Amino acid sequence: MSGFTFTNFKGYSLRLGVLVLPILITQFCQAALGVVDAIMAGRVSALDLAAVSIGSGIWLPLFLLATGTLIATTPLIGEAVGQNNHDHVPHITQQSLWTAGVIGILGFMIVNIMPNVLGLMGVPENIQPKAAQYLHGVSFGFPAIAVYAVLRSYCEALGRPEPVTIISIIGLFANIPLNYIFIHGLYGMPELGGAGCGVATALTLWINVLLLATYTAFSKRQQFASTRFFYAFSRPNRAQISKLLKLGVPIGVSIFFEASLFSLASLVISPLGELAVASHQVALAVTSQLFMVPMSVAMALTIMVSNRFGEKNLTALRHVQKTGLIWTIVIAIICMLGVWLFRPQLAAAFTDNPEVQAQAMYLLIFALGYQLFDGWQVNIAGILRGMQDTTVPMWLTLFCYWLVALPLGIYLVRFTDIGAQGFWMALVIGLFLAAILLTLRLRYQQKRLNLAWAKSV
Repeated sequence: MSGFTFTNFKGYSLRLGVLVLPILITQFCQAALGVVDAIMAGRVSALDLAAVSIGSGIWLPLFLLATGTLIATTPLIGEAVGQNNHDHVPHITQQSLWTAGVIGILGFMIVNIMPNVLGLMGVPENIQPKAAQYLHGVSFGFPAIAVYAVLRSYCEALGRPEPVTIISIIGLFANIPLNYIFIHGLYGMPELGGAGCGVATALTLWINVLLLATYTAFSKRQQFASTRFFYAFSRPNRAQISKLLKLGVPIGVSIFFEASLFSLASLVISPLGELAVASHQVALAVTSQLFMVPMSVAMALTIMVSNRFGEKNLTALRHVQKTGLIWTIVIAIICMLGVWLFRPQLAAAFTDNPEVQAQAMYLLIFALGYQLFDGWQVNIAGILRGMQDTTVPMWLTLFCYWLVALPLGIYLVRFTDIGAQGFWMALVIGLFLAAILLTLRLRYQQKRLNLAWAKSV
């Protein structure tokens, strides 16, 4: 096997950077939609802000579960591209779109049912009506986000993430006036207050998917022109859909496990009082934004690895992996230094309460280890997705997050005097364990592929 040289590293780094930058901007735009909703609802009243926050807390995990499942389209198309089998790309995309249609309708129904359980979830009665109204509005966007996830995967797997980025920026800017219209009831629209953010978000999602569908249908770029999927639309194919779901459901569930763990963290810490919860939210907000960088690298790695997986080129596959993991460490170190040096400024950006700032600054110390281990595990997971290995990683993350981190966090917070930092200790331990187990899984898969591909030569 040829050695990994600086030339290899430079070439793959350039390719990785070309993919990562637009994906990162797209991720920030999607995250910014929630921030815009919170800011604009908060200007109406605290009640409206609370309703939007609760509605978003219910909508987001379901959104991540659906889109996580459908992004399995990326490694499937990436494999076909690596095999130089571009004729198969339209079929893969069409079958993913059939699946997205079903998931979109199911998601719409589930989100509309959720207002009925707000009381059981302990949501105060005065918040329930607006939260329910928000959920009803945003539910109409579920089919759009499901289809958009497939079209996004199609573009990114073909190495053209730029259209998705541009449309995400357009959607973000469209969301602001749409929010304003439905919050205040302009142009004959109903005045919905903060709940209007749900309707505006749904419309934004439909704008995004219609723009991206139009672009992919008429773009003259070679990647799209040679893989048109709107024509000769095939019927649902059980084998292809089963392959997608076998690969995608574990991805969606894994993302759901991690997202729900952070959602539960606030509930676990809540008995410690407002100061502990507020400082935890500040530290979580900082780390969540920083996490966008390694997550974008992981998505780009999935594309690059899936191409080499399709080629059955183990040498190139390992070179891509090494390049990605080197950059994972570099990015983590930069983020860790940034957090350490600018902890006071980061805490002050989210709150002017000196007590919350002080506690948040302390929690951000734990974010140093968090950055390294979380960045490592998410990128290993991205590599494994590119190799179409998702089921075992799902069980590994379930073990690390729900059977190690969550119970340990509950114990440290509720049954010791450690305080909120106890949950952060548990998070770091869970992520550290996930990084080790996923790395071992990657090494095993490399050896297995080496033997399998050697026999096929």
